[in-house]
Order: sequence, then structure tokens, then C-alpha cells
Amino acid sequence: MKRNQSGFTLIEIAIVLVIIGLLLGGVLKGQELINSAKVKNLATDFKNIPVYIYGYQDKFRALPGDDKAADTHVGGTVCTDAANICATGNGVIEGAWNANADTTESYLFWQHVRLASLATGSTTTGAADYIPVNAAGGIIGIMSGTTDVTKAAINDGASPAVAIRGSYVICSTGILGKFVKQLDLQMDDGNTAGGSMMATPVSSYTIGAAATTAATANNNIDDAASYIVCMGV
Repeated sequence: MKRNQSGFTLIEIAIVLVIIGLLLGGVLKGQELINSAKVKNLATDFKNIPVYIYGYQDKFRALPGDDKAADTHVGGTVCTDAANICATGNGVIEGAWNANADTTESYLFWQHVRLASLATGSTTTGAADYIPVNAAGGIIGIMSGTTDVTKAAINDGASPAVAIRGSYVICSTGILGKFVKQLDLQMDDGNTAGGSMMATPVSSYTIGAAATTAATANNNIDDAASYIVCMGV
């Protein structure tokens, strides 16, 4: 007796291949949308901080973190230095963007803007969730701008060797290289070693220390490496 052999026809194989192609395309498109959303969230962090500054100045005629009358303006502030004067009122946000002491203006910045109801988050210095984090889980901070690395060192500021122009410098850490390039393209000139936004490897920074490593050029950005991105505003 002759048996009929069964198997897939060319049409059936073609249909399966089309379905697989659609699934792969959907996965890749989904990943692209996720990446775009993350870059958008990272960009929002940089855009929001100037709003906090100008909102605070508009209400109190003072700079958050540097406001000597913060106790009167927003109440509940914490200051632990010997003279009980953490804010100098000199129009400069003293200290490194990644400072972690409540005697530092750049650290108290977050308490002031939150007590003023301009930003959300803990107002208790030292709390685990006090220092804000970005979409990648890295910390975010601000300090006054400088065109002189020596000045940054005196103020315990962390600044690239090629100075970023701006009254203030906002930094966000733990950002993968593949997002760094997209972020710079979206918010600046697409040059990660120049302009108002620059990127430096995370290993180049330590808390309270000035960095002397120049910003990293686009062609040297490692997509899988972690970077600190700073922008002048």
C-alpha cells in the first residue's frame, strides 16, 4: 500500500516566516519605544530643575539652597553647621552637584524646592529617598556653573575639564552610553564633548571631588558603559 507523505507546503512555510518577521519587528519596535520613553524621562529631569529655580526665585526672591531666610519662607529646614548658617545668600549654589551633607547648599536645594511645593520628594535630609534619582536609577544634582576648574575644586564642585557654560550645571549619573548620545542629540548639539551638555565616565567622579577628565567624544562613547551627563542652564 502506498503511503501519502505529509509536510508543510511552501505557502505554509511562507506564512510562518511572515508571522515570525512581524513578531520580531514588534519586539524591536517595542524596545525602541521603551528606549525613547527612557530618554524622554531623562530629558524631563534636566528641564524640570530650572523650573524649580525660577519658581522659587519668583516667590521668594532668593535662590533655593542659598536662601538665608528659608526658615521664614518655607519652614522646616535643617542646618547642622556650627554657626547654624548653611545658606550664604550670595547668589551661588555652593558645593558639588552630588554633595551628601546637609551643610551644603547644593544638597539643601532639594529640601527648599520641596518645602516650597515646587517639587515632590522627601524633605527629610539624610532619608534614603532624599536625593532624587533619574529613570536609570542614578542620582541627580545641581551646582552653580563655573568656567574655571580651579574654582570648582575650591567649592568642592565636580565639573568637566572643558567647562560647561551656564549659570547652573545640572548633572545626572548612571546613564548608559546608548542613551547619552540620544539625550545630547535631543537637548543640545549631538556632541557629547562640547556644547551645553557633556558626558563623562562615572569612574571620573567621586563625591565632593573636582573632576579633571575631559568630556567623552561621541565616537568614544561605549553604549554599554555608564556615564554622568551634565548640562549648563
